[in-house]
Amino acid sequence: MSKLFGTDGVRGLANGLITAELSLHLAQAAAVVLGHNAVEGGRRPTAVIARDPRISGEFIAAAVEAGLASAGVDVFDAGVLPTPAAAFLVADLKADFGVMISASHNPAPDNGIKFLARGGKKLSDALEDAIEDEMENVRLRPVAGDVGRIQRFADAEDRYVVHLLQTLPRRLEGLKVVLDCAHGAASGCSPEVFRNAGAEIVVIGAEPDGVNINDGYGSTHLGELQAAVVAHGADLGIAHDGDADRCLAVDHEGTVVDGDQIMAIMALALKESGKLTDDTLVATVMSNLGLKIALREAGITLRETGVGDRYVLEGMREGGFSLGGEQSGHVIFAEYATTGDGVLTGLQLAARMAETGKSLKELTGVMTKLPQVLINVRGVDRTAVRSDEGVQDAVRQAESMLGETGRVLLRPSGTEPVVRVMVEAADLGTAQRVAEQLAGIVESRLQLTPVA
Repeated sequence: MSKLFGTDGVRGLANGLITAELSLHLAQAAAVVLGHNAVEGGRRPTAVIARDPRISGEFIAAAVEAGLASAGVDVFDAGVLPTPAAAFLVADLKADFGVMISASHNPAPDNGIKFLARGGKKLSDALEDAIEDEMENVRLRPVAGDVGRIQRFADAEDRYVVHLLQTLPRRLEGLKVVLDCAHGAASGCSPEVFRNAGAEIVVIGAEPDGVNINDGYGSTHLGELQAAVVAHGADLGIAHDGDADRCLAVDHEGTVVDGDQIMAIMALALKESGKLTDDTLVATVMSNLGLKIALREAGITLRETGVGDRYVLEGMREGGFSLGGEQSGHVIFAEYATTGDGVLTGLQLAARMAETGKSLKELTGVMTKLPQVLINVRGVDRTAVRSDEGVQDAVRQAESMLGETGRVLLRPSGTEPVVRVMVEAADLGTAQRVAEQLAGIVESRLQLTPVA
């Protein structure tokens, strides 16, 4: 069987890769792997399941619940909620594991199944491999009173909302906030949280119908939010994605504030309050060089990881660090969450504005983003990018020319014959020129020979 799990669960076209049959069998396998500690302890495993509002989530969730219950797991159905809410509820309920049905920022025809370990933590590669292996084996077939029960988790959203409000260092009275919920999982809870926190809110992209998730709204489509912030004279705009595990922002002028800028603001805030563990922020190699420069000037260390929030989480756990994230808006506050949480991030950012009395534009002034150019070079041998002397010599020359005001990153795709060439420089023209030169060298030296 080909590997099912990608960087964030099993994801693909609903009723294409993600069928009812696959969902059921995957759930039965997960019941064995993730519920074995409960079984060995003489009790019945418990699991929390939630989903985003895309239409296919209804049949996939039903299949997952059937698979779990048929394997002897008691299921708490939390309904439509963000991924970070599912993670919180797994921990809050002390469940053995959780399941989130979502394809995040992908379009509506896609969907995905993501498992969460006890405590609401993402699965290790070893656990994912064990679930895939278990799908080939004979599954649990309890009978009579040993099958699992499925019940509605009636107060799931209320628990999550209360949890978020308890994280606030400062209420939000006096702030006007536009919320873009991407017609996704945060459409109910995000407006409720911000309203209860004292903010005046304007809500867009919060009318999910099962097929409009991420369609023209949310963190991958910021135009509507930018226009709404300016039109309503708001102080701040917050954009979630479909499952609300990320947050991007817009200042009062309609300027986009990305994850790097949000992390710079919050790292300084946590350092000021003595809550930034070892004065260290964890972020990926794709974060803008301007973030590293800003942190260095503030006496904060940047610890870099591979691309993907799971690698950020691993880096945070290894060092016990309190803050990490990605440029895309996955920001992780370890004190309050086990994964990126877009609603939590938006709340903390708004609270920082209220606490300092500064506009978001003023707060983002702590970091100057350097122009960044990314070129995908296709049809090349991605495995040779680090060993080809001609390519590496070109990289060294480019880095020498850019000095401390720029950098080069060549990143091979994990699945395709593609090398991503990223260059940052003090000005856009230089970044574009160097990126194009390097892309040309990668293409000429690593071009795959066509099969005759």
